[in-house]
Amino acid sequence: MKVVNLKQAILQAWKERWSDYQWAINMKRFFPRGATWDILNLAEALLEQAMIGPSPNPLILSYLKYAISSQVTTLPALLGFDDFSRDLCVQSLLEIMDMFCDRLSCHGKAEECIGLCRALMSALNWLLRCAAFYTEKVKETLEQAAAESQLKMCLERLGKMLSSTKNRALIHIAKLEETSSWSAVEQSLVKLGENLNSLSNSPLRSRADDCISLIKSIPTMLSVHSEQLNKTGFPTVHAVVLLEGTMNLTGETQPLVEQLMMVKRMQRIPSPLFVLEIWKACFVGLIESPEGTEELKWTAFTFLKIPQVLVKLKKYPQGEKDFTEDVNCAFEFLLKLTPLLDKADQRCNCNCMDLLLQECSKQGLLSEANMDNLIEKRAADREHAPHLKSAENANIQPNPGLILRAEPTVTNILKTMDADHSKSPEGLLGVLGHMLSGKSLDLLLAAAAATGKLKSFARKFIKLGIPKVFFPPPSAKGASVRALLFDISFLMLCHVAQTYGSEVILSESSPAGEVPFFETWMLTCMPEEGKILNPDHPCFRPDSTKVESLVALLNNSSEMKLVQMKWHEVCLSISAAILEILNAWENSVLTFESIQKITDNIKGKVCSMAVCAVAWLVAHVRMLGLDEREKSLQMIRQLATPLYGENTLQFYNERVVIMSSILEHMCADVLQQTATQIKFPSMGMDTIPYWNLLPPKKPIKEVLTSVFTKVLEKGWVDSHSIHIFDTLLHMGGVYWFCNNLVKELLKETRKEHTLRAVELLYAIFCLDMQQLTLTLLGHILPNLLTDSSKWHTLMDPPGKALAKLSVWCALSSYSSHNKGQASARQKKRHREDIEDYISLFPLDDTQPSKLMRLLSSNEEDANILSSPNRSMSSSLSASQLHTVSMRDPLNRVLANLFLLISSILGAKTAGTHTQFVQWFMEECVDCLEQGSRGSILQFMPFTMVSELVKVSTMSSPKIVLAITDLSLPLGRRVAAKAIAAL
Repeated sequence: MKVVNLKQAILQAWKERWSDYQWAINMKRFFPRGATWDILNLAEALLEQAMIGPSPNPLILSYLKYAISSQVTTLPALLGFDDFSRDLCVQSLLEIMDMFCDRLSCHGKAEECIGLCRALMSALNWLLRCAAFYTEKVKETLEQAAAESQLKMCLERLGKMLSSTKNRALIHIAKLEETSSWSAVEQSLVKLGENLNSLSNSPLRSRADDCISLIKSIPTMLSVHSEQLNKTGFPTVHAVVLLEGTMNLTGETQPLVEQLMMVKRMQRIPSPLFVLEIWKACFVGLIESPEGTEELKWTAFTFLKIPQVLVKLKKYPQGEKDFTEDVNCAFEFLLKLTPLLDKADQRCNCNCMDLLLQECSKQGLLSEANMDNLIEKRAADREHAPHLKSAENANIQPNPGLILRAEPTVTNILKTMDADHSKSPEGLLGVLGHMLSGKSLDLLLAAAAATGKLKSFARKFIKLGIPKVFFPPPSAKGASVRALLFDISFLMLCHVAQTYGSEVILSESSPAGEVPFFETWMLTCMPEEGKILNPDHPCFRPDSTKVESLVALLNNSSEMKLVQMKWHEVCLSISAAILEILNAWENSVLTFESIQKITDNIKGKVCSMAVCAVAWLVAHVRMLGLDEREKSLQMIRQLATPLYGENTLQFYNERVVIMSSILEHMCADVLQQTATQIKFPSMGMDTIPYWNLLPPKKPIKEVLTSVFTKVLEKGWVDSHSIHIFDTLLHMGGVYWFCNNLVKELLKETRKEHTLRAVELLYAIFCLDMQQLTLTLLGHILPNLLTDSSKWHTLMDPPGKALAKLSVWCALSSYSSHNKGQASARQKKRHREDIEDYISLFPLDDTQPSKLMRLLSSNEEDANILSSPNRSMSSSLSASQLHTVSMRDPLNRVLANLFLLISSILGAKTAGTHTQFVQWFMEECVDCLEQGSRGSILQFMPFTMVSELVKVSTMSSPKIVLAITDLSLPLGRRVAAKAIAAL
């Protein structure tokens, strides 16, 4: 067959006046099959011939329209024409644009879809250049009317093209694919913007402005989130703050700030209401905290730590509004909650709001004027609360004031302890003695904990306890000072460990590999909740000669000789000495009187000896039968009773108060188990808060359901309930806890109840978010989704609520887990992973698992993986292209869950489980940040996108953009293909 030159063919058609369909038939005859028309530059050739004269050739234009209608050629060809002065030619091209402006689609390969994206961007640029040309031309008086009508036509097409979200989404992909072309679009935009100023025709000008703002919105089309404006209470924020204040005062502020920001973003909470909720939680915590240490902890948390948290929140981008304005607005709202503020003032015996406002102003969170205005309003409100000014309260110093004054004192004490005291340790003893009086120790510790200085405080005390710091003194006075410094530091450290957790004291790694005496003692010998000690452990069995000399010393001398003592050795030997003495008493070698003399010797001078002795006795009593316990318990009773003689060392009364509190904490569990009562002389110290919370004869499942029901009715979690949940989590384990709470959620049938339940459950799960998320996503959800007998439980509203909870937990765990943030409290909990995730999804070939074969692709090279001609594996996901480690349990559980979701979407049967998957994905999209490459959706197989688009509520271009990783070439191809087919 003779191949004709394309130009000749067009000319022949024009001469013989072929109709458009005749032209198409003849063209197919002239040119062999298989050659695509774009390769032959058909559109360029037709355009060139059509546009030869001042007006376009209608016949050849009809061929071009026919080619476009029958999809023989594509759009970019039209955009080579840029002689905008030929109005009629431009008009005819704009009319051609009408053919596809609002109904673009492509069902071809991914490459073709990406081609469509590029073509659209070129069309956008052409239209912008065209509009810029005519806005320039409008300035010429003679041409004004014609230019305006041309500009109107041009802007109409531009508006039509941009009004479609689908088109904007395709341009968004093209922008990421070809940044150079997008910068050309931006230049054309600038040019058009400059010319607009001289445009007098206001309807045209407003239409052009609309088009410009739509184009400018393309790069950020994913980040527009509306805020919730129909709610005023946010129980999750409330519970997270309460949880932190009750259980994690010593924790760093950054993880708390990130967790709060995560909640703010997921629940779309407006900034002023967010800050208001934080303050509300602080005041509620202050009001309901038990008296004593807990109250001081809450005061320090509210007045010292939360202002620091807000300072860090201020650094996050807040949109247009200034954060100080939001803080001011939050305080304005807070002032309206007069009963809450009055109750807090009554509890703290001062104007809390006043102190808080001054503290916020100091930290730069409030302007002077706003602070004065708020203080004035609160003062006026307080006039109407007469009961706040009672005479009996007049002498009590308010805690907030004391805490705020204690904070600079902490810094001064740290400086004092850093100085060299080896020549005259008496000065240091004076400082420490002053710290012990009244409640100043607890005040200083609370202030140090809230400002993150407690660890360095503890390190300084540990240093004091190391015998090398003070050389063996020759004089008796020096010996007593040394004994007192050892004793005070030992008691303070025990008190810190019991009040704030032992992890505050443990150093990450000691230099030269030497662990200080107190750390060794605390790890191996100190009884704590949930820690079982072995009384026969080698640490309780030191050198026998030292033990014998100590027993002799305790039994024979009427008084301890302080000069010869090495206190850390005595503390390690005392346990073995007590065992000897107990055996002697059991076998009637010693009388009760001798035992009294020995216990008086132990507790008479140095209280830390008594603490070490009781620590061993507690471990020993646990191992004895009921009838063998009496003498050990009697000895504990003896050691716990203080000695009031003339001959005691300095600060004895202050030290005894701390000793009693330490012993009471140590013995609490054993006394409960043995149903024994020992009266500890508490002398103003508070009883153990939040201890022994569970009712004695009620099954723990009933306790869990009743507490959760109560919390749900109330609408917020109080600190007492938080402690009960924590105890139940310890007792029942992660799987039991999570499974039963999910069952409670699925029982709810009212929409508002289920939403509230999710907000509260998320907060409760913050007790150990990582482990509970692994359980929820790795066990409970797969069970519900794969067992058809349970599908009915996933109906709306409870199913939708569970989807929301799952996404919130997954997002929180994933974001904090990447930064390695687990609070000290969570690190301490026994890791009883309900099932070893390695065996669940094995990584090696000894136990081949289909899932892991799919997940561990051999093609490590990202270029091979992202190449378009690679046949897409059914599980290939963005996480593999970013080479995310699959050895991590959370990553593996997420990958597994998305594979399961993908198989549900591709299955032949649909049901409530399919609906659940849809809710899950919708929630993922709702909570996403713009451009969050490291989000949980990177574990979603690419093949899932085309399945999801078939679901009616998910078939929107924005959703496709949100769920695909557009930073990857393969991600862009998948997104373009899905959007072009919509």
